[in-house]
Amino acid sequence: MTLRDAVEGKEYVISQIDTDDEELNAFLFSLGCYSGEAVTVVSRLKGGCVVSIKDGRYNIDNMLADAIKV
Repeated sequence: MTLRDAVEGKEYVISQIDTDDEELNAFLFSLGCYSGEAVTVVSRLKGGCVVSIKDGRYNIDNMLADAIKV
């Protein structure tokens, strides 16, 4: 299941990041978004969703949400 399919308010654990872009992987890692880390979908927006990772909240688009497997 991807982060795009996740239920709002429920905590999930990231199983993998499915992208070939090394720069994007490094950016996500700097946010704390990597395998084994907990993530929660706070709310849904038209073009993406707001997620809570560690102590931060981030707005990610649907394409990136599809790349994050939980």
